Amino acid sequence: MNAGSEPTNLRRAADEVVADIEARIASGELKNDKPLPTERELMEEFGTSRTVIREAVAQLANRGLVEARPRFRPVVRRPDYSTVIDATGTIVRYMLNEPDGVLNLYRSRVFIERGLVRDAALHATKEDIAALKAALARNKAALDDSDQFFESDMAFHEVLFNTSRNPIFPAVHKGFSAWLAPHWAKMDRSRERNLANYRAHKAIFDAILERDPLRAEEALVEHLRGAWEFVKDTFAEDGVDVPSL
Repeated sequence: MNAGSEPTNLRRAADEVVADIEARIASGELKNDKPLPTERELMEEFGTSRTVIREAVAQLANRGLVEARPRFRPVVRRPDYSTVIDATGTIVRYMLNEPDGVLNLYRSRVFIERGLVRDAALHATKEDIAALKAALARNKAALDDSDQFFESDMAFHEVLFNTSRNPIFPAVHKGFSAWLAPHWAKMDRSRERNLANYRAHKAIFDAILERDPLRAEEALVEHLRGAWEFVKDTFAEDGVDVPSL
């Protein structure tokens, strides 16, 4: 056997372990948030080496199926829509450096939120309205603290994504936040800017409260267009030139 075949054999052996464990996670045999069997138990079960087991665990971690930390047993993470978003994060960050990559991502956010606020204006429950009202109150309370205001800003939009009752949309919001947050953090911040954002959020909330989908959509679009003008220049530091929305 030549030396070059050893890595191939390692990958094949690891792939077999991965396929077995992946099937057991999917079936529920391996429970979410519970640790995998120990390395030694896996070695004995599959009749293979520690190196193969560690390669298999690394592959499972890369797929988002387990959480692996040094000196701890890997923990099962049953895949959901957030797993998909996490798994594509590196690719999306690369695509943001493509021509119009950032603009396309932001436009997709505007497109999705336009639908969400219209739907909220028509179908939001009392619980949804209460959640929006509470998020808006936290937004107002944080006007003098830009870091807290930023967190409350994201939380307000998160409520909008949650009102859909569709688990895909909260996962998408998580992705938008992760991919764009570094640039939101670079924006110049002031109480005046925070106040403008708060007022935009209140206009969206008021339109939803009054069950006016058209006004809710208009308020949302005006808000996100204004936000874009403040954030787009932060991408220039990364050598990405982005136009107005």
